[in-house]
Amino acid sequence: MSEANTATAQPGASARGGNQDEGVYAHIFDAILEQRLAPGTRLSEEALGEIFGVSRTTIRRALSRLAHEGVVLLRPNRGAVVASPGIDEARQVFHARRLVERAITELAVAHASAEELAGLRQMVADERSSFARGDRGTGIRLSGEFHLRLAEAAKNAPLVSFQRSLVSQTSLIIAQYESGQRNHCSFDEHNALLDALEARNATLAVSLMMQHMDHIDSKLDFDQDNGRDDLKAVFSHLVSR
Repeated sequence: MSEANTATAQPGASARGGNQDEGVYAHIFDAILEQRLAPGTRLSEEALGEIFGVSRTTIRRALSRLAHEGVVLLRPNRGAVVASPGIDEARQVFHARRLVERAITELAVAHASAEELAGLRQMVADERSSFARGDRGTGIRLSGEFHLRLAEAAKNAPLVSFQRSLVSQTSLIIAQYESGQRNHCSFDEHNALLDALEARNATLAVSLMMQHMDHIDSKLDFDQDNGRDDLKAVFSHLVSR
Protein backbone atom coordinates (compact mmCIF):
# COMPACT_ATOMS: atom_id res chain seq x y z
CA MET A 1 0.00 0.00 0.00
CA SER A 2 1.55 3.32 -1.02
CA GLU A 3 1.59 6.37 1.24
CA ALA A 4 -0.57 8.25 -1.25
CA ASN A 5 -3.35 5.71 -0.82
CA THR A 6 -3.36 5.58 3.00
CA ALA A 7 -5.10 7.65 5.62
CA THR A 8 -4.51 7.77 9.34
CA ALA A 9 -5.95 5.21 11.68
CA GLN A 10 -8.77 6.22 13.96
CA PRO A 11 -7.54 8.47 16.82
CA GLY A 12 -6.58 6.58 19.93
CA ALA A 13 -6.45 3.21 18.19
CA SER A 14 -5.99 0.45 20.75
CA ALA A 15 -5.27 -3.25 20.21
CA ARG A 16 -6.93 -4.50 23.36
CA GLY A 17 -9.23 -1.72 24.47
CA GLY A 18 -6.73 -0.15 26.87
CA ASN A 19 -5.30 3.36 26.89
CA GLN A 20 -3.42 4.89 23.97
CA ASP A 21 0.03 3.94 25.26
CA GLU A 22 -0.98 0.31 25.70
CA GLY A 23 -2.71 0.24 22.31
CA VAL A 24 0.31 1.54 20.40
CA TYR A 25 2.65 -0.75 22.33
CA ALA A 26 0.41 -3.77 21.65
CA HIS A 27 0.15 -3.09 17.91
CA ILE A 28 3.91 -2.74 17.52
CA PHE A 29 4.58 -5.77 19.73
CA ASP A 30 2.15 -7.86 17.66
CA ALA A 31 3.79 -6.65 14.42
CA ILE A 32 7.13 -7.87 15.75
CA LEU A 33 5.69 -11.24 16.80
CA GLU A 34 4.04 -11.62 13.38
CA GLN A 35 7.36 -10.69 11.71
CA ARG A 36 5.75 -7.82 9.82
CA LEU A 37 8.21 -5.37 11.37
CA ALA A 38 11.67 -6.45 10.30
CA PRO A 39 14.93 -5.88 12.20
CA GLY A 40 16.44 -2.52 11.36
CA THR A 41 13.12 -0.87 10.42
CA ARG A 42 13.16 2.85 11.23
CA LEU A 43 10.30 3.74 13.58
CA SER A 44 9.47 7.33 12.74
CA GLU A 45 7.58 9.02 15.57
CA GLU A 46 5.85 11.27 13.06
CA ALA A 47 4.74 8.40 10.81
CA LEU A 48 3.59 6.25 13.73
CA GLY A 49 1.73 9.18 15.28
CA GLU A 50 -0.11 9.67 11.98
CA ILE A 51 -0.89 5.95 11.63
CA PHE A 52 -2.22 5.56 15.18
CA GLY A 53 -3.74 9.03 15.50
CA VAL A 54 -1.86 9.83 18.71
CA SER A 55 0.76 12.31 19.87
CA ARG A 56 4.48 11.81 19.46
CA THR A 57 4.71 11.73 23.27
CA THR A 58 2.49 8.65 23.31
CA ILE A 59 4.63 7.07 20.58
CA ARG A 60 7.80 7.79 22.58
CA ARG A 61 6.40 6.10 25.68
CA ALA A 62 5.46 2.98 23.71
CA LEU A 63 8.87 2.86 22.01
CA SER A 64 10.61 3.31 25.37
CA ARG A 65 8.75 0.30 26.76
CA LEU A 66 9.72 -1.78 23.73
CA ALA A 67 13.33 -0.62 24.10
CA HIS A 68 13.29 -1.84 27.70
CA GLU A 69 12.27 -5.26 26.39
CA GLY A 70 15.19 -5.26 23.94
CA VAL A 71 13.24 -5.18 20.66
CA VAL A 72 13.63 -1.48 19.84
CA LEU A 73 16.85 0.52 19.79
CA LEU A 74 16.60 4.20 20.76
CA ARG A 75 19.38 6.15 19.03
CA PRO A 76 20.12 9.66 20.34
CA ASN A 77 19.36 12.29 17.69
CA ARG A 78 18.66 9.59 15.08
CA GLY A 79 15.35 8.12 16.22
CA ALA A 80 14.24 4.59 16.97
CA VAL A 81 14.69 1.41 14.95
CA VAL A 82 13.57 -2.18 15.41
CA ALA A 83 16.49 -4.01 17.01
CA SER A 84 18.71 -5.98 14.67
CA PRO A 85 20.43 -8.67 16.75
CA GLY A 86 23.93 -9.65 15.70
CA ILE A 87 24.95 -13.29 15.49
CA ASP A 88 26.55 -13.41 18.95
CA GLU A 89 23.56 -11.66 20.50
CA ALA A 90 21.17 -14.03 18.71
CA ARG A 91 22.99 -17.04 20.10
CA GLN A 92 22.93 -15.55 23.61
CA VAL A 93 19.17 -14.93 23.34
CA PHE A 94 18.57 -18.54 22.28
CA HIS A 95 20.74 -19.83 25.12
CA ALA A 96 18.79 -17.71 27.63
CA ARG A 97 15.51 -18.82 26.04
CA ARG A 98 16.41 -22.48 26.54
CA LEU A 99 17.14 -21.93 30.22
CA VAL A 100 13.90 -20.02 30.75
CA GLU A 101 11.79 -22.50 28.77
CA ARG A 102 13.16 -25.36 30.87
CA ALA A 103 12.25 -23.58 34.11
CA ILE A 104 8.82 -22.56 32.83
CA THR A 105 8.04 -26.10 31.67
CA GLU A 106 9.01 -27.62 35.00
CA LEU A 107 6.87 -25.09 36.88
CA ALA A 108 3.93 -25.49 34.47
CA VAL A 109 3.87 -29.24 35.12
CA ALA A 110 3.39 -28.48 38.80
CA HIS A 111 1.13 -25.42 38.64
CA ALA A 112 -0.82 -25.19 35.37
CA SER A 113 -4.54 -25.67 35.96
CA ALA A 114 -6.80 -27.78 33.77
CA GLU A 115 -8.50 -24.58 32.60
CA GLU A 116 -5.19 -23.04 31.60
CA LEU A 117 -4.14 -26.16 29.71
CA ALA A 118 -7.49 -26.17 27.89
CA GLY A 119 -6.91 -22.53 26.92
CA LEU A 120 -3.48 -23.42 25.59
CA ARG A 121 -4.99 -26.30 23.62
CA GLN A 122 -7.46 -23.89 22.00
CA MET A 123 -4.61 -21.52 21.16
CA VAL A 124 -2.81 -24.37 19.37
CA ALA A 125 -5.99 -25.11 17.40
CA ASP A 126 -6.20 -21.44 16.40
CA GLU A 127 -2.53 -21.51 15.41
CA ARG A 128 -3.12 -24.54 13.18
CA SER A 129 -6.17 -22.90 11.59
CA SER A 130 -4.22 -19.72 10.86
CA PHE A 131 -1.50 -21.58 8.97
CA ALA A 132 -4.12 -23.70 7.16
CA ARG A 133 -5.85 -20.62 5.75
CA GLY A 134 -2.55 -19.01 4.78
CA ASP A 135 -2.47 -16.41 7.57
CA ARG A 136 1.17 -16.98 8.43
CA GLY A 137 1.56 -13.79 10.48
CA THR A 138 -1.24 -14.67 12.88
CA GLY A 139 0.02 -18.25 13.12
CA ILE A 140 3.51 -17.07 14.05
CA ARG A 141 2.12 -14.63 16.63
CA LEU A 142 -0.03 -17.33 18.23
CA SER A 143 2.99 -19.63 18.32
CA GLY A 144 4.89 -17.00 20.30
CA GLU A 145 1.92 -16.18 22.51
CA PHE A 146 1.62 -19.89 23.37
CA HIS A 147 4.96 -19.61 25.16
CA LEU A 148 3.86 -16.43 26.95
CA ARG A 149 0.63 -18.08 28.11
CA LEU A 150 2.61 -21.11 29.26
CA ALA A 151 4.83 -18.81 31.32
CA GLU A 152 1.74 -17.35 32.99
CA ALA A 153 0.56 -20.88 33.81
CA ALA A 154 3.91 -21.50 35.53
CA LYS A 155 2.90 -18.94 38.18
CA ASN A 156 6.22 -17.07 38.32
CA ALA A 157 5.90 -13.35 37.55
CA PRO A 158 9.61 -12.60 36.92
CA LEU A 159 9.78 -15.44 34.41
CA VAL A 160 6.72 -14.07 32.59
CA SER A 161 8.41 -10.68 32.19
CA PHE A 162 11.69 -12.21 31.06
CA GLN A 163 9.93 -14.56 28.66
CA ARG A 164 8.02 -11.69 27.03
CA SER A 165 11.29 -10.01 26.13
CA LEU A 166 12.89 -13.26 24.95
CA VAL A 167 9.94 -14.30 22.77
CA SER A 168 9.83 -10.95 20.99
CA GLN A 169 13.61 -10.95 20.51
CA THR A 170 13.40 -14.51 19.18
CA SER A 171 10.82 -13.39 16.63
CA LEU A 172 13.21 -10.71 15.40
CA ILE A 173 16.03 -13.24 15.16
CA ILE A 174 13.88 -15.64 13.16
CA ALA A 175 12.73 -12.83 10.85
CA GLN A 176 16.35 -11.83 10.27
CA TYR A 177 18.03 -15.21 9.97
CA GLU A 178 15.42 -17.85 9.09
CA SER A 179 16.44 -20.03 6.16
CA GLY A 180 14.30 -20.40 3.06
CA GLN A 181 12.29 -23.32 4.45
CA ARG A 182 9.01 -21.86 5.67
CA ASN A 183 7.22 -24.99 6.86
CA HIS A 184 5.83 -24.72 10.38
CA CYS A 185 4.92 -27.64 12.59
CA SER A 186 5.03 -25.83 15.92
CA PHE A 187 1.37 -26.66 16.57
CA ASP A 188 2.16 -30.40 16.50
CA GLU A 189 5.05 -29.88 18.90
CA HIS A 190 2.89 -27.67 21.13
CA ASN A 191 0.18 -30.34 21.29
CA ALA A 192 2.71 -33.03 22.22
CA LEU A 193 4.02 -30.75 24.97
CA LEU A 194 0.49 -30.22 26.28
CA ASP A 195 -0.04 -33.99 26.40
CA ALA A 196 3.01 -34.28 28.65
CA LEU A 197 1.88 -31.36 30.81
CA GLU A 198 -1.58 -32.88 31.25
CA ALA A 199 0.08 -36.16 32.26
CA ARG A 200 2.22 -34.19 34.75
CA ASN A 201 5.31 -35.82 33.24
CA ALA A 202 8.05 -33.26 33.87
CA THR A 203 10.87 -35.29 32.31
CA LEU A 204 9.00 -35.79 29.04
CA ALA A 205 7.69 -32.22 28.97
CA VAL A 206 11.17 -30.73 29.36
CA SER A 207 12.58 -33.10 26.72
CA LEU A 208 9.84 -32.08 24.25
CA MET A 209 10.41 -28.40 24.94
CA MET A 210 14.14 -28.75 24.28
CA GLN A 211 13.42 -30.62 21.04
CA HIS A 212 11.07 -27.78 20.08
CA MET A 213 13.82 -25.23 20.68
CA ASP A 214 16.24 -27.38 18.65
CA HIS A 215 13.77 -27.31 15.77
CA ILE A 216 13.50 -23.52 15.87
CA ASP A 217 17.29 -23.18 16.06
CA SER A 218 17.82 -25.54 13.12
CA LYS A 219 15.95 -23.19 10.77
CA LEU A 220 18.34 -20.28 11.31
CA ASP A 221 20.92 -19.29 8.71
CA PHE A 222 23.25 -16.62 10.03
CA ASP A 223 24.38 -15.75 6.51
CA GLN A 224 20.86 -14.57 5.65
CA ASP A 225 19.29 -11.22 6.47
CA ASN A 226 15.73 -10.18 5.60
CA GLY A 227 14.11 -6.77 5.84
CA ARG A 228 11.00 -4.63 5.40
CA ASP A 229 10.63 -0.97 6.30
CA ASP A 230 7.30 0.41 5.02
CA LEU A 231 5.47 1.32 8.24
CA LYS A 232 2.18 2.11 6.54
CA ALA A 233 2.22 -1.24 4.77
CA VAL A 234 3.00 -3.02 8.05
CA PHE A 235 0.05 -1.37 9.81
CA SER A 236 -2.27 -1.24 6.79
CA HIS A 237 -4.92 -3.27 8.67
CA LEU A 238 -5.34 -0.28 11.05
CA VAL A 239 -5.71 2.27 8.26
CA SER A 240 -8.99 3.34 6.71
CA ARG A 241 -9.10 4.10 2.99
